[in-house]
Amino acid sequence: MQIFQAIIQTIEQYDKIMIYRHERPDPDALGSQAGLAAWIKKQFPDKQVGTTGENEPSLSFLTTMDEQLTEVDAETLVIVCDTANMARIDGKGWDQGAAVIKIDHHPNEDPYGEPMWVDTKKSSTCEMITELILFAQKSYGWTVPNETARLCYAGLIGDTGRFQFSNTTPNTMRMAAELLAFDFEPGAIYAEMYKNPESLVRLRGEVLQSFTLTEDGAAYMYLTQEMLRKYGITINESSAVINSFADTEGVVAWVFFVEEEQGSYRVRFRSRGPVINQLAVKYRGGGHTMAAGAKAENRQETENIIQALEDICRNWKHR
Repeated sequence: MQIFQAIIQTIEQYDKIMIYRHERPDPDALGSQAGLAAWIKKQFPDKQVGTTGENEPSLSFLTTMDEQLTEVDAETLVIVCDTANMARIDGKGWDQGAAVIKIDHHPNEDPYGEPMWVDTKKSSTCEMITELILFAQKSYGWTVPNETARLCYAGLIGDTGRFQFSNTTPNTMRMAAELLAFDFEPGAIYAEMYKNPESLVRLRGEVLQSFTLTEDGAAYMYLTQEMLRKYGITINESSAVINSFADTEGVVAWVFFVEEEQGSYRVRFRSRGPVINQLAVKYRGGGHTMAAGAKAENRQETENIIQALEDICRNWKHR
């Protein structure tokens, strides 16, 4: 494919490469970022390749940021993975480099970068990176490190919910099969990604007791600062409970409001049918058609979001 060749040729041109991803990273963001870095280093040991952004303690078993390269200058190639919007790029200096490559699977509402590779039909950015590295292996003889395979597999299972979500395609499964041929322990990834400390299990229990389900199939739940303190859970860690009532009969789409210290709310949307990312865009966010995030400034905005989600579910059920 031409886009593969364009990305490879651009990588070849630069001796300094800094790789970014979105803030509050998930396994797909970290897997694509660090997996790509390991792959480039394997082919070009003399290149300076760094990864940047805040470390996520709950995902440290996957990777932490590589500070081999700490600054971006006019001779640095910048690659941004899994980040639809420039405002969500984690780290400074990404716009100070010689060139920017964007690799992402979210809707391309904020185009940037050249080359720019965006494919919304892919389950994850890690699925895209897997296609790239396999193309380079076949066409250029480039080696695929086991670490890259491990990281890409983690991102792939993360964004597909262990192949349960509707974004899982035949190509997704083919890429997973290719990755499993490399030397890493998938069981170890599952064990780390889906282990549940007691505090999280108890929070999930309260969620199951307390969530609200409307007649139209819209479900919602507030996670207050008091609840987070009660269970010793951080805002980032609370994302693990978002699917707690996903399989409940009658639930069509749902939203979590996670209270921040200053009184605003981090908003997390999920859906089993209706498109919800346009609602997220209206509230300072975005994402996929079935999984998105946003921000509500106050309680009134959360109530407006609930009403809008009810309307979306009602229209979807009577389409």
